[in-house]
Amino acid sequence: MTTDIFDRIKRIDRLIQTKGTGTAGELAEKLCISRAQTYEYLNLMKDFGAPIKYCKYRQSYYYEEEGSFITSFINKRVLAERI
Repeated sequence: MTTDIFDRIKRIDRLIQTKGTGTAGELAEKLCISRAQTYEYLNLMKDFGAPIKYCKYRQSYYYEEEGSFITSFINKRVLAERI
């Protein structure tokens, strides 16, 4: 995977949190990718557990539960020390 993938996922996550994605076509334009690629990213995020839904009224994607998508490496030793 390249950093472009993670950058796009982070951008999608921010847009979802602010309910600023728009339709799949609008989101594709914001990301400078095809509509099909947009669905691939959304499905990838869903595969990793993101509860992404689409609101027809607002015409935007949103998270069904509060949270955010994390795409960072976390050292288990450091994490254990924090807990």
